[in-house]
Amino acid sequence: MSEIKEIRTRFAPSPTGFLHIGGARTALFNWLYSRHNKGKFILRIEDTDQMRSTEESTRAILDAMTWLGLNWDEGPFFQAQRVDIHRSMVEKLVEEGKAYFCTCTPEELEEKRKRALAEGRKPKYDGTCRDKNLSRTKNSVVRFRSPDVGVTIVHDLIKGKIAFENDELDDLIIERSDGYPTYNFAVVIDDALMKITHVIRGDDHVNNTPRQILLYEALGYDIPEFGHVPMILGADKTRLSKRHGATSVMAYKEMGYLPEALVNYLVRLGWAHGDQEIFSMNALIDLFSLAAVGKSAAVFNPDKLLWLNQHYIKEYPREKLVEEVNPVFVKSGYDTSNDDFINHVVSDLRTRSKTLVDMAQSADFYFKSELEYDQEGAEKFLRPEFAGHLKKVAEKLSGLQDYTKQGIEDFLRSIAEKNNTKLKFIAQPLRIALTGKTVSPGIDDVMITLGKEKVIERIERALAYIDYK
Repeated sequence: MSEIKEIRTRFAPSPTGFLHIGGARTALFNWLYSRHNKGKFILRIEDTDQMRSTEESTRAILDAMTWLGLNWDEGPFFQAQRVDIHRSMVEKLVEEGKAYFCTCTPEELEEKRKRALAEGRKPKYDGTCRDKNLSRTKNSVVRFRSPDVGVTIVHDLIKGKIAFENDELDDLIIERSDGYPTYNFAVVIDDALMKITHVIRGDDHVNNTPRQILLYEALGYDIPEFGHVPMILGADKTRLSKRHGATSVMAYKEMGYLPEALVNYLVRLGWAHGDQEIFSMNALIDLFSLAAVGKSAAVFNPDKLLWLNQHYIKEYPREKLVEEVNPVFVKSGYDTSNDDFINHVVSDLRTRSKTLVDMAQSADFYFKSELEYDQEGAEKFLRPEFAGHLKKVAEKLSGLQDYTKQGIEDFLRSIAEKNNTKLKFIAQPLRIALTGKTVSPGIDDVMITLGKEKVIERIERALAYIDYK
């Protein structure tokens, strides 16, 4: 019986910008596949593009992965630190006659490309230097001697069998003139030496796959299995971009989204388990398979993500939600030193908030020393005919023993009955007095959170406002 291989997947972003939604989904699918199969998930930073790679982007990618909960088992490895390995493999192929030096200039290549297009031919490299047996020069590159006959078959785990005619593939450059490997070459070496068994990536890489398979074969490496995930589109069915809204993962953190909500949403962009919409991370690990990944592009729907986020805010353990929202409160200038008070504020607002930023904006009245009244609400409810009701509340509240939701409700109903008025003519003036708004959490919840002293103080300020008017 042959030994079962350990499943090893990887995520290999280029640090030339922030981690975007498409990259995060690719990372998530790799992470889930390895976790489902009790394998390993490897993180590799592909930073051989020295002109565009930055430490800031690397840190942003690592921060985003950590925030999403996509922990890695090995790495992060940095491709630029492995260049000597790549160069040795280039030399190996040159020595074996499987690669060659090319001295064609960029101008000559552009001329060849234009001529091929004008003649209706595919604009691939014409092999000018293929059999010249050239040596390395200052500006030379190294090209792979690709076979010009036969067919390369990709058995894609998502798309199925894809055949590529080898004569359609040109002799790709595997080492640039600056001595750095190209993407297609470095990725093969690193995936092989890191024993990656499954390469799960976006379908914009499909055309790279036959070239990479030929490189695996030329180097004598085992070929991994490939699965290409369809791209993510905006609502207009064009490729997701900034014009469709935020595309950076950490931008969603800044906007007050919870990581579980984003993970839940991303996994549903192209993967399904029946009609189920809500998944815990453990459920995703149990259920995830590439067989359930769709073949067609997914459409990004911000409203669906917002709905999911609202769900998670409602369902989050309160302590965890407080931990998540506290930095947003601090950024808003709120005093978060009183843990019990913050717990009450979060409990009051969680069912009414779609994002943590929403919650912080709605929470302003809890923290302000002086309220600005909603003009329309004040004109309607902070009027002399309601002043008596507010006075009764302020006078009798300090003596209320049962300061609970039910106790406060009974207290306000009692005042309404004694004053021969409807409860709303007490509750709405009181709401404006306590929150400055016509819409807020339940007035009993607000009163409990603010406490008797603040409630009385705010009622007295509202009464002064009525007198001033």
